[in-house]
Amino acid sequence: MADELARLAALLAGRIGRTVVLVGLMGAGKSCVGRRLAARLGMDFLDSDAEFEAAAGCTISDYFARFGEAAFRDGERKVIARLLDGSPVVLATGGGAFVDPATRQRIKAAGTSVWIRADLDLLLKRTVGRDHRPLLKQGDPREILGRLMDARYPVYADADIIVDSTDEIPEATVIRVMEGLIAYLDSEKTA
Repeated sequence: MADELARLAALLAGRIGRTVVLVGLMGAGKSCVGRRLAARLGMDFLDSDAEFEAAAGCTISDYFARFGEAAFRDGERKVIARLLDGSPVVLATGGGAFVDPATRQRIKAAGTSVWIRADLDLLLKRTVGRDHRPLLKQGDPREILGRLMDARYPVYADADIIVDSTDEIPEATVIRVMEGLIAYLDSEKTA
């Protein structure tokens, strides 16, 4: 696997001129995969949730509780716009970011979007028992994630690249993302 990662990284060397934006539901593996992808590509990794918390001076859960989801989405939109205006990085976004039309348009204009898609059972396995997911505190996590999948998956499907996350080691997903980037960049060259 290490040889394949090195081979793909060599094929991508010097070809990525835009931010690689990872989108998908909570628990899909955006941050985990993003950190490994950035290291392989020699790029910086940023997490829009962490950047939001640094700007707000509190956790997203606290912000949600104090100001509500609409205020959070507005702040998230501004943080992602600022991050997209910087040098190209690998950027993991919150689960609802790409659903926002203005954010999605901004990502399309300034980045290459990669949907990390996962099934419901895997998302549940990765999110149950973690208390930093404000949307999952509002009822049964399986029902909430199912509803979010129904609402968001059709929007995530608008991403430039779609990669499945499975219950394998994260590097397996990193390989699929890198293969997707190569195919996408090759198709842009011929378009």
